[in-house]
Amino acid sequence: MNFMYVSGGNLPDDGFPSHLLEWNDGNVTCQLPGSVFGYVLEQTTIFKKDVFDSMTVKAGMYFCLEPPFKLIGGRGFGVCLDGHRAFNLIGGPIEAVGRLNYIDGCTDSLLISPIMLGDPCLNHLHFPPNIRQTMHTHPSNRVGCVIRGKGRCVTPTEEIPLVPGKVFCIPKDGHHCFYTDSDSMDVVAWHPDSDFGPKHEQHPMVNRTFVDGLPANESAKYEAIRTR
Repeated sequence: MNFMYVSGGNLPDDGFPSHLLEWNDGNVTCQLPGSVFGYVLEQTTIFKKDVFDSMTVKAGMYFCLEPPFKLIGGRGFGVCLDGHRAFNLIGGPIEAVGRLNYIDGCTDSLLISPIMLGDPCLNHLHFPPNIRQTMHTHPSNRVGCVIRGKGRCVTPTEEIPLVPGKVFCIPKDGHHCFYTDSDSMDVVAWHPDSDFGPKHEQHPMVNRTFVDGLPANESAKYEAIRTR
């Protein structure tokens, strides 16, 4: 299976048990078994008593929250990896284009970075007009939502129109690419895993702490001084 629209519930099995949450102008209490990486399509009020009483989150903003929390009104989506605890945060609104070069003229911003190597992340993908992406795969599920513009997802067997508000999943190893015509397209995409991120022995604090003129983790004293 190369592409599927999704609407709540369990995601396809890719070795990273995950769940999707969607809400639309309702009153939803989220109790998913992991921190939820989410995006707000229409202004929403979030209640999370152990962090803040309530907060109005505007369209175009993203968040990461550990359940339980409540969503009132508006519209959006969220995804969680079972058992993963991320930092509680709210950010945005997202920018017009990505900060990082991607492939075939597309750009990407890492909205929520992995806390540690291998952790989930949330991205903003920008596709300019007249893009014809190279066919490719990913080693785990990708959950995305079109937030601006329009385009198409092309697979070996079909072309699927993509319009704002559509939440979709590209299952692990599914061949696909994205096309745009005269319009650009922006997608917020969640990955359950990442191939980079800090480790206990490698992160900016320890890398930029110098002992005898060397980064602490390269010092001859590191084994004696490192936190265990």
